[in-house]
Amino acid sequence: MSLLKKLFGGTSVDFAMLVKQGAMIIDVRSPAEFKGGHVNGAVNMPLQSLQANMSKIPKNKTIITCCASGMRSGSAKSLLKAAGYTVHNGGGWMSLNRYFQ
Repeated sequence: MSLLKKLFGGTSVDFAMLVKQGAMIIDVRSPAEFKGGHVNGAVNMPLQSLQANMSKIPKNKTIITCCASGMRSGSAKSLLKAAGYTVHNGGGWMSLNRYFQ
């Protein structure tokens, strides 16, 4: 099994379709990183403040997390999933962005 399949659960996710269906993209990088480039429409919510800001995230939407490499977004996915959200780790924002071009 490839490393990517292990990291992302072995299933392929159509992120563009999820967004068309109303999914919210949360970029958990720092504001400075986010300012340097991000997926269009993504909301910047740094990982260290995610728990304090969960009330701003609608429970009825699917959430896609992203960051620089997929590590912080994986942590964010775990936090959100434990709080009852439907969430997918979109990995690095540049890779995720390819779904929307």
